[in-house]
Amino acid sequence: MKRTASLLVLLFIFFCTYAEIINVHIENPDTWTTADLKPYVGKTICFDVPFYVCNNYYSTRSELTISPRRIYSPTNQAIPASTEYYSIISANNSGTVTLTDQTTYRRMGEKILNLTAYVQSTTTLVPSGGQSFYGNNRTAMQKHEDIGDYNLKVCGFNLEYYLVDNLGTGYGPDNAAESARQHEKIMKALLAIDADIYGLVEIEQGQAALKKLADALNQAKGTTSYTFINDGGMANGSYTKAGILYNSAKVTPYGNLQSDETGVRNRKKAQAFILKENQEKFVLSINHFKAKSGSASGSDSDQGDGQGSYNYTRTNEAKAVVQMLNNNKNYWGDTDFLVMGDLNAYAKEDPIRVFTDAGYYDLHRAFHNDSSYSYTYREQAGYLDHALASPSMYMQVTGMTAYHINSDEHDKYTYNGSWNDGTMFRCSDHDPIIVGLSLGTTNHALLPFDERASINTAEFANGQSPLTISNAENAYLYVYSIYGNTMLAQVHIDTPTYTINTTNWPAGVYIIQLFGDGSVKQAKIIKSR
Repeated sequence: MKRTASLLVLLFIFFCTYAEIINVHIENPDTWTTADLKPYVGKTICFDVPFYVCNNYYSTRSELTISPRRIYSPTNQAIPASTEYYSIISANNSGTVTLTDQTTYRRMGEKILNLTAYVQSTTTLVPSGGQSFYGNNRTAMQKHEDIGDYNLKVCGFNLEYYLVDNLGTGYGPDNAAESARQHEKIMKALLAIDADIYGLVEIEQGQAALKKLADALNQAKGTTSYTFINDGGMANGSYTKAGILYNSAKVTPYGNLQSDETGVRNRKKAQAFILKENQEKFVLSINHFKAKSGSASGSDSDQGDGQGSYNYTRTNEAKAVVQMLNNNKNYWGDTDFLVMGDLNAYAKEDPIRVFTDAGYYDLHRAFHNDSSYSYTYREQAGYLDHALASPSMYMQVTGMTAYHINSDEHDKYTYNGSWNDGTMFRCSDHDPIIVGLSLGTTNHALLPFDERASINTAEFANGQSPLTISNAENAYLYVYSIYGNTMLAQVHIDTPTYTINTTNWPAGVYIIQLFGDGSVKQAKIIKSR
């Protein structure tokens, strides 16, 4: 049987090489489904848009899941249980196809140009040459994206059970050899990031793990300035916590570490720091909320809206963090709050909306619109790892990026995986989040919504395209497709009447958002062919 199957594949490739190639146009990658392949079964085609690698999690390297769009978690792009949420689910379920006969490892997110393939079925393509991969490869990821002209670099990072003691409990490294390999990979990542402050989660309780990392940074950099915030706790089995490393040559802690024990203990902490060069202050809140997995009951049971189990607990944890920061603003004498960590909730889920409803700015959305991600699960990308800034903090942010060294990698590259190559790649299952701050200065490009014009009297002319907006002068406009992709971003309306030009947009449903005076107005438009 194996020999017969191999011969069939060779026949496919031979046929593809000499068959006529049909050029296929994809009008709208957002709405493309595998049903569009039906007319081409048994033929060789070439697509006119790039395809993304959406999944490389196979037992071998021979197959990839691909799509003409990156597949995102529905609740990363849309409110849970909304019409848009269900539209994304439907699009995700029918928007990927298998590409066979792959001999080279590919990271998720890489693009395939000029994809030429024999259509074996509506779910399987056999490549016939001509295509090329580009972008999002390891070479491109050696350095993280530009985060602007900062005077302080802050990193939030889930270390996926970084342990130095209590090994072999079923979590993290099983033995000293695995622990050493884990440490090697994580250190390479920390050095590549080169932050002034690291907010770390899933790191062993007690002080030994933090001390080991601080000592290793000092040794690698030839300094003695890296140290950690001692929370007074002792190591307790393989349980993990949130902790903070910092460069004492750059910043000085101000006041005592503040903690909240709502929900999961030892995982919601806040520390104020003073930047030595200008004595400016800010507060870093580092957190790790309750996971989505597990069997929960009552209010914490899975409600079937995409938010998973324990959403009630995570929402209460978010409320507790907001309250903790508010309660201590007089103690710190500052309201420059930067909330980071693995909140185990995607962008549009209830816990994150607790922060945004309280006036915090989602830095993923502010700097990357709908394309940001830090975690990939079952081919769907999204961000569980957050950076949220209070209004006064937001004005001092120079940039933010997710450093994609982990989420796009096959998990066999972990420290205990069969493909481990000793690099920083796949040192964790979450990407580090890096924020640039320019403490003491104001980034006028990031004008807070509460300083924008009133939209109370704004009117939408109708629900069809094109659409005219009136009485919204000096407000800001965003438009997304029903699948969460950005069509317009931060458009400043400078006329009494503004018409959205949708001439070149594909047919479909679009969401309009107007921002002004601390509020949002939303409408939908329908673009017909």
